[in-house]
Amino acid sequence: MALLVTLLRRRGCCTKRCGDNKDGKLDLFVANYVDLDLKKTPAKGTNQYCQWKGIPVMCGPRGLPGGTNILYQNKGDGTFIDVSEKTGVTKPSGYYSFTALVSDYDNDGWPDIYVACDSTPNILYHNEGNGTFTDIGLISGSAFNEDGQEQAGMGVSAADYDCDGFFDIVKTNFTDDTPTLYHNNGDGSFTDVTYPARLGANTRFLGWGTGFLDVDHDGWKDIFMVNGHVYPDVDTHNLDSPYKQERLMYWNLRNGTFLDVSSQAGPGIQEQRCSRGAAVGDLDNDGSLEIVINNMNDTPSLLKNFGERKNWILIKTVGKESNRDGIGARVTLVTGSQKQMDEVRSGSSYVSHNDLRLHFGLADALKVERAEVIWPSGKREFFSNLKANQIAILEEGTGTPLAKSAPLSKK
Repeated sequence: MALLVTLLRRRGCCTKRCGDNKDGKLDLFVANYVDLDLKKTPAKGTNQYCQWKGIPVMCGPRGLPGGTNILYQNKGDGTFIDVSEKTGVTKPSGYYSFTALVSDYDNDGWPDIYVACDSTPNILYHNEGNGTFTDIGLISGSAFNEDGQEQAGMGVSAADYDCDGFFDIVKTNFTDDTPTLYHNNGDGSFTDVTYPARLGANTRFLGWGTGFLDVDHDGWKDIFMVNGHVYPDVDTHNLDSPYKQERLMYWNLRNGTFLDVSSQAGPGIQEQRCSRGAAVGDLDNDGSLEIVINNMNDTPSLLKNFGERKNWILIKTVGKESNRDGIGARVTLVTGSQKQMDEVRSGSSYVSHNDLRLHFGLADALKVERAEVIWPSGKREFFSNLKANQIAILEEGTGTPLAKSAPLSKK
């Protein structure tokens, strides 16, 4: 059962040791959950893997064979070739992979792949820069929670929530557990900071779609999560975790911690639904991000941000040597003493695709002094004096070049 297809900017995904071919063609990564054979799948409630808290439920994932992830290389002629084995993506195998996230977590210029897994360790495929990937989830600290336990990972997103120049990861999990916030230490490792960041207060939610977004445009990424149970029968057993659940909104306090403002965030957050996918984007181009949510056996939800907000900018990347949408491009904004960064990604949250335009809150700044871009092709350039409250189009090759050895702006 394939759960997510993610576009991967083509750097190092080759059938031979070729390095970065910079051809601008996007490859496909597929996360697979279980190797499902209905003829061999036990019936509801028939064994220990088909019960939950004494309730007969559908079987899995434990007790069912886990899937094997796939990487397809874009040949550039409208066809793809399976390079999973050659690139090392088939290792590990037998994991229950849910959501994949492509991001250059260690700032080495090569796209890595993080996979949130259900009931098995999470996977972090490190791009070795030679056409192969190595799973370093365990040694990086991102495979388990702080107690060394496997979790039932569902959705995942990445952002630099503390503006230190490295992308951090947030992950939703099954009920009776907390979500997980992995802080990027900047040395190739992560630390589970769920409790220090104040995201571990509630264990009754079963989380799915999640993401970072700046709801008040103060220049610091906040976190939202959508929830909903997998077993409709839970409502007849008086359990603390109902089938339909409210959403969660965590406000970034700019000191490494978040405040749960869900109860004050309006009816769109407090409404109870059985939600799954959730994507963010500025649907009406007013500078404020909407959240679109897919609900089980129900109409979708569209959440509009009517809260107080400050200045903003939307960055649309247009690749020339790189792929057309600039997927994989890293944009760093400098406004006064603050520096923010983000990447153009094709998918995250949970089976969802966000707006490809990057949204930045600018607080009281009336302009972006400098927008620095590292394109998938390797080209580095900057754009100066971009006015606030607009959609700015950054086209590869039209900015001022930065030398490859030149460091990006310091904090």
